[in-house]
Amino acid sequence: MSISPTEPTGAAPTRVRKHLMTPGAPRRRNPERMSLSGVQRWVLSSLAATTILHLSFGLVVAAAFSERLDAQIGLLVIGAAFGVIAFVAALVIHQHRLLSPWLLLGVVPSLLGALYIF
Repeated sequence: MSISPTEPTGAAPTRVRKHLMTPGAPRRRNPERMSLSGVQRWVLSSLAATTILHLSFGLVVAAAFSERLDAQIGLLVIGAAFGVIAFVAALVIHQHRLLSPWLLLGVVPSLLGALYIF
């Protein structure tokens, strides 16, 4: 004895949820996929920015261990300059305009160091 499920006549077809994968249905390709050059640009800019920001943080740490006030101020200013240079490098790689609000983030390590030192 086998029982076969039957649908009542006039039943509405079940809706397929779009966030679920439907077996047998072809995948839609993302039209905004990044090209290889786009990925390379992001990798290069993130490596350049983090490398230069490490230098900026190192100068802030050197200022924290310095005993002379003029050396502390000088190291914090140089650290801020290198922080801004880090974001300029990323903007140049992405071919954006150089005057951007992102440049203010380059000053953050020196500001945090100044708050800690003074």
